Amino acid sequence: MNVSAIDYAVISQALHAAANEMGAKLIRSAYSTVLREARDGASALLDAAGNVVAQADLIPMQLGPMSMTIKPCLERHPIDTLEEGDFFINNDPFEGGQHLPDVFIFTPIFVDGKVIGFGASVAHHLDLGGGSPGLNSSATDVFQEGLRIPPSKYNMHRDWNGGAFERLVAANVRVPDLTIGDFNAQHSANAIGADRVRALCQKYGVDAVCEVMTEFVAYSERRMRHAISQIPDGVYYGEDAVDDDGTNDAPLTVKVKVEVRGDEIYIDFTGTCDQVMRNVNCPLSSTHSAALNVVKSVASESEIPYNEGIKRPIHIHVPPGTLLNPTHPAPVRARMEAAYRAFNAIMKALAKALPERVIASGFDTTAVICFSRHDSAGYHISLEIFGGGYGASAQADGCDAVDSPLSNCSNTPIEALDAQHDFIRVIAHRLEADSFGHGAQRGGSGFSRHYKVLRDDVKLELYADRFRIQPSGLFGGTPAQLGRCTVHRGSEQFEVSSKSSTWLKKGDVIELFCGGGAGYGEPSQRSRDAIHKDLVTGLLTPETARAAYGYTS
Repeated sequence: MNVSAIDYAVISQALHAAANEMGAKLIRSAYSTVLREARDGASALLDAAGNVVAQADLIPMQLGPMSMTIKPCLERHPIDTLEEGDFFINNDPFEGGQHLPDVFIFTPIFVDGKVIGFGASVAHHLDLGGGSPGLNSSATDVFQEGLRIPPSKYNMHRDWNGGAFERLVAANVRVPDLTIGDFNAQHSANAIGADRVRALCQKYGVDAVCEVMTEFVAYSERRMRHAISQIPDGVYYGEDAVDDDGTNDAPLTVKVKVEVRGDEIYIDFTGTCDQVMRNVNCPLSSTHSAALNVVKSVASESEIPYNEGIKRPIHIHVPPGTLLNPTHPAPVRARMEAAYRAFNAIMKALAKALPERVIASGFDTTAVICFSRHDSAGYHISLEIFGGGYGASAQADGCDAVDSPLSNCSNTPIEALDAQHDFIRVIAHRLEADSFGHGAQRGGSGFSRHYKVLRDDVKLELYADRFRIQPSGLFGGTPAQLGRCTVHRGSEQFEVSSKSSTWLKKGDVIELFCGGGAGYGEPSQRSRDAIHKDLVTGLLTPETARAAYGYTS
């Protein structure tokens, strides 16, 4: 390496800092609550070949396959054809994208007329058209899910800022101010990244910055290969299942074979069920992201930079036409449900090799609840994203009421919902006692969120999982409670299935319960101090303490 060790350290960390600054810019510039408050977006810096060099500490799921998303753009528009103001855009699930609301934008970084990299961002957009505001849980093909943007090149000066492409997008969405505002937040984030890279080039030289980009990726690859080499060689199997596809009760099985050979891992999803007609199908790039993230989290140390280098020792095979690699025109909006089962299946497989480094299953699903209403002022859409309780590990109890491992979203503050929407109100939000599985380490607690409907003609759309199949414990740990969604209407109540929609009336109260995490180890091994603490905080009732642990005060 021609760059000195000191300059390498400064430049590499500056690139990581720039990616994080891009993420902060993206969130702070956003218009919709799903991006501004829930922080459902991400950013990264890529080299000229489209390899991820540094990424923000935001949503792991969105960033893992980012190079898969830009490559189809580069194949159509090589970098020597680009000019100032150009940008790539892609949300096509069958061309490296994930699901339609996650729109990827890549902005070339020019230095002295040459492209040396890309600023990249992705945001979950509140509405991109489709058969229902914000979310169409009954879609049977991708066309019903919204506006599909194939890998394309546009120009900020000609096509955005009032240009034809911006007008096309605005004409196909229900809340154009919010959607276009979030697109602009992405452009702003990419511009910040480009400015920071150009400043580094001005100070250290283009050759030095490009060399550090290459070495930073190589460094992650070396660290990842070393981590994998510490796993015992062998073939390990895992299995999990999505509850159902929303049309019947049949579970959707995910099977995986994980083979460790020296410093490489081979992951094969042969045996996974066929794709289905509803939106729980998981596009290939999302499956890759789930697999990469679980191997990274279990096998390696957290300080290894997450970039293209960690992917190189990990080889993934997913048969086409299956739940984890559907073919066009399969609907894919709820792809996180199947992605999490891929995550769980690999985790279970690796538990046989690395029992001290894995976690039990949790309410590791994405629960999306969407309320919408149309009146004379137009459409009003509220969309929130939840996790639940984490599974326990050998070292610690699971986290209580957090988003799931592949995601990193925040709760939307109740004050933000009150300020923006006058047709719903959050009237309760609390941790739920006894919602977790038990063990030497207990799972994380689940929670409930209660909404009161303040107007007639409000539509509820929901997708979630873990309503039928409990999160399973490890090494003697017990399962956690299932999730549920209940509508209370006067003296009556009815359950809403995990992948469905329903019309609501003024006065209805909707209770969404997101379950807890499963336990790790035998409950008999749990310390009395830990049991007592849970009793004092109210997360564990005396009755359950006696039944699960034989504990009496």
